[in-house]
This record gives sequence, C-alpha cells and structure tokens, in this order.
Amino acid sequence: MSELDIQRDQRLAKIDSLREKGINPYPNDFRPSIGIPEVLDRYKDFADEKGSSERLSVAGRLVAKRGHGKTCFAHLLGDGARLQIYSSRDRLGDEEYALFNGLDIGDIIGVEGPIFRTRTGELTIMVERFFLLAKSLRPLPEKWHGLKDIETRYRQRYLDLFTNPESRQVFLLRSRIIKQIREFFNLMGFIEVETPMMQAIPGGAAARPFKTYHNALDQEFYLRIAPELYLKRLIVGGLDRVYELNRNFRNEGLSVDHNPEFTMLEFYMAYADYKELMRLTERLFCELAEKIKGVFTWEYQGNRIDFTPPWKCLTIHQAILENSGVKEKDLDDMDMLRKRLSEEGVPLTGKEGHGKLLLKIFESLIEPKLIQPTFIIDFPKEVSPLARSKDTQPDIVERFELYVAGKEIANAFSELNDPVDQRKRFIEQVEDSEEMEGVVKRVDEDYIQALEYGLPPTAGEGIGIDRLVMIFADCPSIREVILFPQLREISNP
Repeated sequence: MSELDIQRDQRLAKIDSLREKGINPYPNDFRPSIGIPEVLDRYKDFADEKGSSERLSVAGRLVAKRGHGKTCFAHLLGDGARLQIYSSRDRLGDEEYALFNGLDIGDIIGVEGPIFRTRTGELTIMVERFFLLAKSLRPLPEKWHGLKDIETRYRQRYLDLFTNPESRQVFLLRSRIIKQIREFFNLMGFIEVETPMMQAIPGGAAARPFKTYHNALDQEFYLRIAPELYLKRLIVGGLDRVYELNRNFRNEGLSVDHNPEFTMLEFYMAYADYKELMRLTERLFCELAEKIKGVFTWEYQGNRIDFTPPWKCLTIHQAILENSGVKEKDLDDMDMLRKRLSEEGVPLTGKEGHGKLLLKIFESLIEPKLIQPTFIIDFPKEVSPLARSKDTQPDIVERFELYVAGKEIANAFSELNDPVDQRKRFIEQVEDSEEMEGVVKRVDEDYIQALEYGLPPTAGEGIGIDRLVMIFADCPSIREVILFPQLREISNP
C-alpha cells in the first residue's frame, strides 16, 4: 500500500469518527462574513495585540498548522490569499481543541473570532468557534511546497491553482484581458453574438474538423473550425458591427502554440477595409498593454517586446527578402522555391502553386523571426479564398496577419462580397482539398445565397486569445494559459 493510500485511509477513518460524534464532515450551513483578501486589506493598518471587539467569520483551506501544546497557529488560504488563525485550549475547551488539532492540511474550515496583531506583526484571527466544511481525503502535493510536475499541473489544474500562486495570476490576467476586449468593442458600437458550434458544413478556414452526430436529426455535424461564415451572414442581415469570443476546434496536432480547442475573438465591421482594421488592432493592443500591464514594453521569453505604435508593416515579399536569404529574382521561380523548402525539410505534395510555395517559405523561414509586432500584408489570392482581391493586383488580396514573438496573433482581410467570385474560389478550394485527409469537401451554398442578397463592403478579423495571453503573461506554452488543455489520456491514479 502506498503512502497516499495509507493517509487516505487514515482520513476516511477520521470521517467515520466524526460521524459517530454527530459531526457532518460536509455541511453547507456556514456563511463567511468577509473574504480573506478583504480582511487583509481592511485591517492592514490594525495594530491592536489585544484584538478587536468585532467578530469575523472567514473560510478557507487549511494549508499550514503548528501546535504548541495548548495553543496552535495555522494558516487558511482563501481566494488566493493566506490568513493566520490562532486557537487555544483555554478558549475552545478540551474537546473542541482536540477536534481542531485533529484537522488535516487540506481541510476546508470556517472560523469565527476577533482580529488581532501578533507580537511578530502578523494579522491573525483568534478562533472562538470553528467548523469543518469539507474533509480533504488527499494530502496536498509535496507538503505545500508547490506542484512542480508540469503534466500533473495541467491534468489537475485544481491543485495547480491553489499550490502555485503564479498559475492563479495567469488566469486572473486572462480574465482581465477578455473583459477589457469586450469593453473595447462594446464602446465602439459592436454587439456580441453567438453562432453555432455544431455546423453541417465547417467553413471559414482550411482545417480538419472534429465530427459528431445528431441522433434526432439523423445527421452528421462538425465542431466549428471558425465562426466566420455565420458572422458574415449577420452582416448581410443588417448587424453592421458584430464580435464573438468563443471556442474553435481543429482536429490537428498539439504544440506549444497549438491546442485542438482554442479561444478566438472574431469581429466584423461593415463599410471598412483591412487597413482600418490594422489601425483598430493597434489601438486594441495598445489599450490592453496600457490598462493590463501599465506599460507598452515588457519581456517575453527573453525578448523585449515593444508595443509602442506605429508597428512595422511589410509585404510578404519584403519579409521573405529581408529575413530568408532568398533573392528577389527567385521569388517567382517555383523550382527555386521548392528547392529551398526541400533543403529546409518542409514537406511538399508537388501540387502547390506559386502562392502556396511563398506562404510555406514565409511560415518556415520568416515567421519565427518576427519578434516585434509586425503586420504582414499582400498575401497571394491562392491562399486567401475569402479575401477581397486588390483592384490593381487581382492575384494579391487585401489581407494582413499580425505577428508578435514569432507567433501569428491575428488574421484579417477585406471580405470578398462578390458571390460569383466566391463560388468560384470555393470550388477551387474543394478541388484543392482532395489531397487533404479529413477536410470537408463541400461548397456552402447557403453562404453563397446570403452573398447574393448583398454583403456590404466589410472587413473582418480573428485574434487568438490564448496566444495573446501567453505574451501578456510571459508563458512559453499555450497549455499554461488554458485551464484544461487537451492531453493524452492516462490511467487514473
């Protein structure tokens, strides 16, 4: 039997003993009058060693305990803050004091009593009454020295959150970022909407979807890879400014930058183009930096990132020429591009057109080098089936991607609203996807029909929230900023 099993059995025996004494180890009738963070803030200047006349009731997890015969000091953890409590046999009586001493680290308890300041200067509650609220059957990891194993932290996030304060701060930061994003768009007159997670035809991106089945409808559905086509239907319907903060699902690999389930912000703005969204994006990120970090510059994984506007802007050609060693005369030489990609070990099908070869060169050689905020523009039409072509360069689209710290953070373009052109591109996309296993090969006829009713000139953008939080929180892996990331299943402990 393992040490964990022994301790668990010992705690189960304590539960039996408590119940024999008429004590419920899992009651729900205690209501704290104040939270632990509020106690620490409200009484930060309180200096009376004799204690206040006011009695407080607080609740939290017991994370430390040290007895001294007839007295015992302990610490409660609640809402990310720790507060000392003090109990004595004289105040509680023999029986109650014995019950208090029998508490285990990890138990959740409530206490009542006055606040006082110890001689060593620590704010403390004198325990006049205490209540066991939830008996913990498992000891805290590593005797409260913190949960260090990365896999365990991801799989048991509940332990990570109360043993590693820095993890808690990451998710509080994430919440603040999302709240600020909503405020930004609400003030600009956007409305927040929700579009289907299950779609008969997944669209808006080229990716392998997850498949499911609806029994009542006797129909296959797919978890969405993007909400784009539904959001643009809303623009057709007269909702000129819409945004959605929600999940996308892509049945693809995992890495430090990819999780199969991820959070995206997508927004669409009628009577705008991609250049306006570049300015809006710069404003959004600068406002986030100012209100969340208080500065425009900070360290991310050893690189100093500077969000001070204006940001650098390069065409995809300029970015390749500046950072890859590819010469200008070779940009149109498909054989040379294939050779270079082969040298870099990038897999090719042999059917890539010029636009796809350029994009692969960019993604493999250039993307990791774009550390400072950089807009990349002028993407080939071949790799942008939903974007509007430039009037003066039909093979180039009005699109940008934003890169920070070597990561794609945003993708945006002026929307293609010509239904004839869109149908043609959808058909080409379906034909091109024949070699891509698992990609749904159907034209979304309802979306084409919506375009035929008229989509006003529109620009739209998607921003990866998880990667954005990574940069603000200085986290090296996307799993650090997702509460419950996908992991390979293992047997239960």
